[in-house]
Amino acid sequence: MISGIFQYEFLQNAFLSGMIIGIIAPLLGVFIVVRRLSLIADALSHVTLAGIAASLFLGKYSTLFLGLNPLYMGMAFSVGGAVLIEKLRSVYKHYEELAIPIILSGGIGLGVIFISLADGFNTDLFSYLFGSVSAVSRTDLWTIIIISIFVILVIRLIYKELFLLSFDEEYAKATGIAAKSIHFIFIVMVALVIAASMRIVGILLVSSLMTLPVAASIRIAKGFKQTIFYSILFGETAVLGGLFLSYYLDLAPGGTIVMISVLILILTVVFKKLAVRTAV
Repeated sequence: MISGIFQYEFLQNAFLSGMIIGIIAPLLGVFIVVRRLSLIADALSHVTLAGIAASLFLGKYSTLFLGLNPLYMGMAFSVGGAVLIEKLRSVYKHYEELAIPIILSGGIGLGVIFISLADGFNTDLFSYLFGSVSAVSRTDLWTIIIISIFVILVIRLIYKELFLLSFDEEYAKATGIAAKSIHFIFIVMVALVIAASMRIVGILLVSSLMTLPVAASIRIAKGFKQTIFYSILFGETAVLGGLFLSYYLDLAPGGTIVMISVLILILTVVFKKLAVRTAV
C-alpha cells in the first residue's frame, strides 16, 4: 500500500483523509463523552444519511443535483439536525436528552423514505453507509481539510469555555460564559465532522470512531489533556491500521477500523485490571 499511495490518487485521498479524521473525530469525541452526549453522533449520522439519500433522489430528476456531491447535502441536513437538537433541548428543559432520540428517529424515517424514492440502495449509497477507500475523491479530501482546520481553530479559541461547560455547566454559566452559543458552535462542528468522516468509516459506524478511542483512553489517562492525547493516538491507530488491513485483506474499511478500535478498548481494559492487581 505504501508504494500504491505514491501511484494512485484514490489511495492518497483515503490515506490523508483517514489521518485527518483520526485526529478530529476523537478530539471532538472527548468533549462528547464527557458531556454525556455519546448518542448525538448516532442521531446526526442518521440525519446525514437522509441528506445523502435526498441528494441521490433529487439527482434523478434535476441536472443541478446530479452534478452535486451528496456530501454537501448530507452536511446541510446534519447541521440542520444539530440546530433542531438545540431547539428541542430548550423546549424540553427538564428532559433535554429527549432531543437526541427524537432527531435520531426523524433522521431514520426520512432516510428510509428518500432511499425508497431513490429506488433503494445503490453502490453510491452503500459506500456512504459503510465507507469505501476508492470512493474518497480529491474534492472530499479538500472538504475534510477545510473542516478540520475550522474545527481545530475553534477548539483552540474556545477550549477553556468547552472545558468548563463539559465538567460544570452551572459554574460556567455563573462565570458569564455564553453557554448556548458555545454549545451551538460545538454541535455544528460535530455535525460537520460526522458528515466529513462517512466516506472513510461510513455513516452507520462514524459514531464509533468518536467514542471508542475515548472510552479506551479514559481507562489509562490521568488527566483531561492526556485523555485527548490518547484518544487521538488510538483513533489514528484504528484508522491507519484499518485502511492497511482493508487494503491487503479486501475488507470493508469502516468495519475494520471499528473492530481495531474495539480491540484497543479491550486491551486497555485488560491492561488497567492487570495494573490494579499488580499494585495491590
